[in-house]
Amino acid sequence: MKKKVIAILFGGASSEHEISRLSASSIIKNISKEKYELILVGITKNSEWFLYTGDIENVANGEWESDNTNKKPAFISPDSSIRGLIICENQKYSIIKIDAVIPALHGKNGEDGTIQGLLQLARIPFVGCDTFSSAACMDKITTNITLKYAGIKKANFAFITKNYFYSNKEKCIEYIEKTLPFFPLFVKPSNAGSSVGISKVYSQDDLIKSIETALLEDNRVLIEEGINGQEVECAVLGNDDPIASICGEIVPSNDFYDYEAKYISNNSKLYIPAHIDEEISNKIRKIALNAYKIIGCSGLARVDFFVEKNTNEIYLNEINTFPGFTNISMYPKLFEHTGISYSDLIDKLINLSFERAK
Repeated sequence: MKKKVIAILFGGASSEHEISRLSASSIIKNISKEKYELILVGITKNSEWFLYTGDIENVANGEWESDNTNKKPAFISPDSSIRGLIICENQKYSIIKIDAVIPALHGKNGEDGTIQGLLQLARIPFVGCDTFSSAACMDKITTNITLKYAGIKKANFAFITKNYFYSNKEKCIEYIEKTLPFFPLFVKPSNAGSSVGISKVYSQDDLIKSIETALLEDNRVLIEEGINGQEVECAVLGNDDPIASICGEIVPSNDFYDYEAKYISNNSKLYIPAHIDEEISNKIRKIALNAYKIIGCSGLARVDFFVEKNTNEIYLNEINTFPGFTNISMYPKLFEHTGISYSDLIDKLINLSFERAK
């Protein structure tokens, strides 16, 4: 049987560029080489695209960028008659046909619908959510409004724009404190990945500074009440009939699960299964599937929750449409404990991309 040609995109113009390289490297090492022929496409932080044919160990450490012998300028054409990668070399162009793409990109310019829109125009099947659901889940304000309207429990929230904040800070703070009268609060850029620009605040002075920090990442800011609860995650897999994994729990090393706690510190703890009752676990899995369908997700997503410690109330925090995909990342670990190995999971995701493209 002829191998399917799979392009793996990694890097990207994102604050999560380094994490993307780790996810892609792990996928490259674990994908079936008997079924798939791999095409590696690296994207720099300056949005330069290259076909990379060198040592795969250099994907994770970033040294692929300086390997001029094994990289060539290349890009995916939006022209659906091409359905492939255009290689630029010595002022000549060649084409590599692609059967499907794994966009192993995290954060802006990768997980937010931009790459997905390109691939939909090109009519190339790809792993993960479509343009709309990727964009909707990446934007925290949109996610909150949509899910709250649909009856899914969210932390109380307010949101502001950059123009509104800088034109009248006093009115802005007054609105926030009227809507959310109790500290601590969480201040988040509406559209940014992996806890970048997020702050936990305990006073009005902290609130103003944190809004200014968040506005460095995006023009809109979400402010949420703090929930004193366990951080529980559930992985979802599928298109029209998705399945939910066993639940896992994160105990962050910092005050909350920020970028450092996720990727730098080794002191955060992951527990699979989560330390919650079976009844709560089943409720979380049901809510995860419901939210997944409401926003129109397909392929995969990781759905994050808070379980309030005093009441066991369940609050949906956010939906990640292309979560971390290293061997130790929560998404593949959750499905490993549910009975699907890492390699089989990659295979299922590729098949789901073909299924959706029919």
